[in-house]
Amino acid sequence: MSKTIELKSVPSTLSYYLRALTARKSGQLPAEEGELGRAVLKGRRVDAKSLDAYRAVCGFPAGDSLPATYPFVLAVPLHMELLVSDSFPLPVLGLVHVRNAITQYRAIGRDERLDIDCTLTGPRPAAKGLEFDLHTRVSAGETPVWECVTTMLRRGKGSRARKKAGGGKKAEEFAPDSVADWHVPADTGRRYARVSGDSNPIHLYALTARMFGFPRAIAHGMWTKAHCLAELERLLPDGPFKVSVAFKLPVLLPADVQFQYRARNGDIDFCVKDAAGKKPHLTGLVELL
Repeated sequence: MSKTIELKSVPSTLSYYLRALTARKSGQLPAEEGELGRAVLKGRRVDAKSLDAYRAVCGFPAGDSLPATYPFVLAVPLHMELLVSDSFPLPVLGLVHVRNAITQYRAIGRDERLDIDCTLTGPRPAAKGLEFDLHTRVSAGETPVWECVTTMLRRGKGSRARKKAGGGKKAEEFAPDSVADWHVPADTGRRYARVSGDSNPIHLYALTARMFGFPRAIAHGMWTKAHCLAELERLLPDGPFKVSVAFKLPVLLPADVQFQYRARNGDIDFCVKDAAGKKPHLTGLVELL
């Protein structure tokens, strides 16, 4: 049985990164994929000023319900608690966020009290190392309203079977209905860190990003996903939907990129590519449920 951590309050993000830098990890992984840990937080409330700041950074208009990506921000302390605890035997810094799938069952009001339950599972052999999943479920009362699967990669020796299964597979190309040019400023990572709590040094400054092998700071994947949904806000369904993305090439800040989408039969394909519209930074799909 994995250990369950029950948070009574929300610790500062600085405390998590200090723990991430100083934690001694065993490096001993289980032989088979399974649940590594669980964290819960009951009665989480949304701070109105923080929500408005998040909307401004990501480009969402004002509204009475939460953007579909905002519950992820509310769950970040649980994610960090699991990753810096003994539940996760590997160093946190160096993990790569490769995929994210959000299912929204109904709109969430900004004044609702939310219960958040998160489990960490893995390891799973992948083409480029080992993958781990953070499964997050959000409920209002006894009613499930939102869930998310966040997939992270620990780079290392890959699985030959996984390489063979996924070798050469590319995201489906589409003729877009619309193309928009985005300029992503150099301070985007710092601005998003302030509203999300994700202060990973790779997103903050060129100096700190170079410590981890990046020539410049890179945009948060979840900022990029959120900005895509902000662009698609008027097209998103009123009922349940799922929005899945794969993170491809990092967005080095500052950047000029293209946002493209195509709407078909209620579903929406979308992507973020380089300024020439060639190399993908993110591919995604909105599906009606």
